[in-house]
Amino acid sequence: MTTMTDSSVREFKMPDVGEGLTEAEILKWYVEPGDTVTDGQVVCEVETAKAAVELPIPYDGVVRALHFPEGSTVDVGTSIIAVGVGDGAAAAAEPVQEAVADTPATTGAEEPKPEGRQPVLVGYGVSTSSTRRRPRKGAKDPAAAQDASAAIQAEMNGHGASAPAAPAAPSAGDRPLAKPPVRKLAKDLGVDLATVVPSGPDGVITREDVHAAVAPAPGEAPGAAPAAVAPAPSPAAPASYDTARETRVPVKGVRRATAAAMVGSAFTAPHVTEFVTVDVTRTMKLVEELKQDKEYTGLRVNPLLLISKALLVAIRRNPEINASWDEAAQEIVVKHYVNLGIAAATPRGLIVPNIKDAQAQTLPQLAGSLGELVSTAREGRTSPAAMQGGTVTITNVGVFGVDTGTPILNPGESAILAVGAIKLQPWVHKGKVKPRQVTTLALSFDHRLVDGELGSKVLADVAAVLEQPKRLISWA
Repeated sequence: MTTMTDSSVREFKMPDVGEGLTEAEILKWYVEPGDTVTDGQVVCEVETAKAAVELPIPYDGVVRALHFPEGSTVDVGTSIIAVGVGDGAAAAAEPVQEAVADTPATTGAEEPKPEGRQPVLVGYGVSTSSTRRRPRKGAKDPAAAQDASAAIQAEMNGHGASAPAAPAAPSAGDRPLAKPPVRKLAKDLGVDLATVVPSGPDGVITREDVHAAVAPAPGEAPGAAPAAVAPAPSPAAPASYDTARETRVPVKGVRRATAAAMVGSAFTAPHVTEFVTVDVTRTMKLVEELKQDKEYTGLRVNPLLLISKALLVAIRRNPEINASWDEAAQEIVVKHYVNLGIAAATPRGLIVPNIKDAQAQTLPQLAGSLGELVSTAREGRTSPAAMQGGTVTITNVGVFGVDTGTPILNPGESAILAVGAIKLQPWVHKGKVKPRQVTTLALSFDHRLVDGELGSKVLADVAAVLEQPKRLISWA
């Protein structure tokens, strides 16, 4: 995980925080050069293809340099932070501006690397009192540009006589400060960052600033971009093309992993989906009763709890459904445990953490596991390990008011149950039409190892338990 570059500096490498992951995106740095760190202290948060994970540093020292800014995607095994230990800790305290001042301003030759504390990548890590911008190559007066930058920053930090009425756009001698994703957005929209007025800390250009640069000014026709930033139309593009009507979002992290997994699953496993509509009125009554039970105090009790238990009962009665297809060995692998996956929509995309050995849990234990799974996912703290090894999944599309769907299997699993919205509907009950709580279930399964009979039995068993929840006892 670490490598010694000299006797006093340790390079902390991007670890594999999951199993076989090859890269991760740096979401947030919690330290900056000059900070003292201790063994076990979290220094950054990274997002893998599966989850967001906080990385602790494994030794004491002082941060010498951050090698990548937030938003960078870094390969596993690449050094991301340098930490001075022993004698190297003192070197880290050297001010950034001294290192920058010794650097040639405008030469065609490669600039020598400064000693001591390293200047941090654009817009990150340095305290506001020590930030100095590098002169842009080709600038006519680098010293003047640096002085102007320092003056603007002093005003922004409240050190000047008065704050400017509005932030000024970067001068021609400065390289505009912006994160890599913002630079890409500006390129896609045809915006020259040198003309954008920054609103972020220390003069950093934000996404909102870029979008504002292409928004119509008062009195302009909607969709018209300012003349200063309007890109020249491509000969192949229609004359009416307007970049402000589109936004390009990089596909990475959870979204990219999900896309690849779904495409692989859809075109590898032959999917079959069956549906059943069921009266769940008794199940809904049981949910309300359990909420009043002291044994469930503080636990999450909802229809998903009983649906999960119903699926576990159906799997116990039909164990062949809990299996996977081994293409290399040409074998069906039947699992004697159930790692129950629950699809969760999060700000980072769809993830499917699973409850390990769910078949062995009592109903109160299952309620506790579901509550922890959901809260952890919403807070973005789901670990990669929690999303590995699933055997069967439930996706509750009913929370969005959807009646049902045709879910795609998670890779390596043979079945997934979709639960639709539970609605009050007219239903024939005991020979009379009455308002009843009704929902539609959909079960997708891999037809290579699950035939129609097995899939139908599983779905019918789930429906039977939800219609008569006393079967949770009689079928146990």
